[in-house]
Amino acid sequence: MYMYPEYEVVRNADLCIACRVCERQCANEVHRYDADLGKMLADSAKCVNCHRCVCLCPTHALKIVRSGDTYRENANWDAQTIHEVYRQANSGGVLLSSMGNPKNYPIYWDRMLVNASQVTNPPIDPLREPMETTLWLGSRRTQVERDAQGRLKNRLQPQLKLNMPILFSAMSYGSISYNAHEALARAATELGTYYNTGEGGLHKDFYRYGKNTIVQVASGRFGVFKEYLESAAAIEIKMGQGAKPGIGGHLPGGKITEEVSATRMIPQGTDAISPAPHHDIYSIEDLRQLIYSLKESTDYQKPVIVKVAAVHNVAAIASGIARSGADIIAIDGFRGGTGAAPTRIRDNVGIPIELALASVDARLREEGIRDRVSIVVGGSIRSSADVVKAIALGADACYIATAAVLAMGCHLCRTCNQGKCNWGIATQIPELVKRLNPDIACQRLVNLVTAWNHEIQEMMGGMGINSIEALRGNRLMLRGVGLTETELNILGIRHAGESL
Repeated sequence: MYMYPEYEVVRNADLCIACRVCERQCANEVHRYDADLGKMLADSAKCVNCHRCVCLCPTHALKIVRSGDTYRENANWDAQTIHEVYRQANSGGVLLSSMGNPKNYPIYWDRMLVNASQVTNPPIDPLREPMETTLWLGSRRTQVERDAQGRLKNRLQPQLKLNMPILFSAMSYGSISYNAHEALARAATELGTYYNTGEGGLHKDFYRYGKNTIVQVASGRFGVFKEYLESAAAIEIKMGQGAKPGIGGHLPGGKITEEVSATRMIPQGTDAISPAPHHDIYSIEDLRQLIYSLKESTDYQKPVIVKVAAVHNVAAIASGIARSGADIIAIDGFRGGTGAAPTRIRDNVGIPIELALASVDARLREEGIRDRVSIVVGGSIRSSADVVKAIALGADACYIATAAVLAMGCHLCRTCNQGKCNWGIATQIPELVKRLNPDIACQRLVNLVTAWNHEIQEMMGGMGINSIEALRGNRLMLRGVGLTETELNILGIRHAGESL
């Protein structure tokens, strides 16, 4: 069944010089030169709206516009829904999508405002007064112990030191390119933070960045062995992911090149399938056994993170994780990005990270175990304001991934699963990979996080707060706008205009 293209390529014939840059740059084969007509033509049906041709056209002759073709107006059956029915009727297959949930659900970050100091609690000038954004992630002891001579006993668990409350989230080698991984690793090292390998193992070239690396142990156990675990600063057990809670992962065999094969320790060209469950974890007790197996194998020198998706009972899950011996809990909200996920799972399963974070922090405080673990959250952290609000809700730090790939040049065309990323990020095709210059990508990542860190300091100064630790869990600094009583209660904040 013919379906009119979602996007149309519009070419200005007066400006186009038929230089064929668009043809050479498009991995989707949208553009072609017709020698008989002496002009460029375009197959709009193949266009994914990545804007590569628009950005590189030397005469600015191109633009991509949304198709004007529509079905009869129907509030229940919109064009996207009808297209999806047609696609499945044609193929009989499961719909796959990339990046995060695009549906028009509430974005709670945008419904919270930050308080500011005025007179009795004056603001702080971050340009002239010290602002502490350094923090440590890991389990903390709340009681001070001394020996017979009165000296402090140092029984602190291994910690991760961050210069700012931002880390790069898990993106596996295979789902993203070698150059993208290199940019993340170098940027994390320069910034004094960490990047996460995802479940794809660690390329041998990147072991030198181990002090700023978090390695992941997922259900597929791809690339997991003793040297891999020992090379990193921390180990993350991936139990769930925000974009696809309750299901496993799948990297198509077309992305398993020779180097990806060696890194993941699987045959070249074969699909990398992660089961939905870890087949050795069916209880908190099983999880505890894996946590201590990983600690034992690394001589108790690495903090262990447990990553879960934000689901309705996440507070109870987090309580069990905190008691199981984990040092850090990572929670991934339903807006989290992905290289590929079943569309129905991505768009309908999970809960917003804001509500999950607030409920987890409240539960751990009620049980008196909040200091047993640090909390890192991700799933559409889009700006420094989101980071500040997350910390005020109870997070210690935030993972960013989509923002990071945007900084590297991603145009959010949402076709990562096809492996033809025109910007060299979500691809393993050599001629596409080399389009991403790791030097430039690294610098852009450093610029982004540095700018966010400055803004965090400015916002803290405006609140009269001079340290991340004083902001953590300080919900008095947040006010809600347009939220229901139930939402305000879950978030633990008051409505804007409501006095104490």
